[in-house]
Amino acid sequence: MKTLEGKIAIVTGGGSGIGRSVALMLAAAGARVAVAGRRKEPLQQVVAEIEREKGTAVARTCDLTKSPEARELGAWAVKTFGGVDILINNAGESSHARSIRFTPQEQWESVINVNLTGVYALTQSVLPSMLDRGAGTVVTVASLAALRPGGLGGVAYGAAKAGARAVMQATHAELRNKGIRACTIFPAEVDTPILDKRPLVPDATARSTMMQADDVAKAILLVCTLPPRTVIEEIIISPTFQRDVSKDVAAGWAAGAPPGAK
Repeated sequence: MKTLEGKIAIVTGGGSGIGRSVALMLAAAGARVAVAGRRKEPLQQVVAEIEREKGTAVARTCDLTKSPEARELGAWAVKTFGGVDILINNAGESSHARSIRFTPQEQWESVINVNLTGVYALTQSVLPSMLDRGAGTVVTVASLAALRPGGLGGVAYGAAKAGARAVMQATHAELRNKGIRACTIFPAEVDTPILDKRPLVPDATARSTMMQADDVAKAILLVCTLPPRTVIEEIIISPTFQRDVSKDVAAGWAAGAPPGAK
């Protein structure tokens, strides 16, 4: 019997990057997986990959900048599958501007909505199902920017990911004795499509030292497959080799600055 045989999992941001990798791994371990994201085609491709390997998966489009859609995703999964055992809050968004001086309100709100409010709303929507079952695992992919905020991730991203960490800590503190496990993953640089939105897009040389999506997905899989008696509350995961990011940070601080700003 596979480790996660019979379990139901939701993976947000499931069409690419870390979300795609973890969806494939959860399905290979026996879970039935609902992959969610904004774009239908990448989600369907992930479902097709899982089905080719004799796994079970469905796709659901969802815009996590809108908290009602996050709640609808949770309610749909519970209705479709009869419950939810695993939730992977992986969807993420970063702003182009990174400086507290230059980040516009609309970028701030979009980043907060996806990385924090969406996590809160979706987690809240599936918790009744988990509590009914007396067990559940919630994993939120935050970022090292939550612990070490700065120009690389930006003020909005760092604040949102730090807030998501607090949501997981509060969930674990309140519900651990009811069988609910909550874990936060803090990856440093990972070679995923979100890097293409940076003010200075990393080149092939920079990306060669970074972690890959599968590296983080393996850590998430470990959290989900441990015996229910054991929880990993937090994991910091980073590349072995530290590259020089000074130019990236400088570009982040400068992004969005008006002409003549110092």
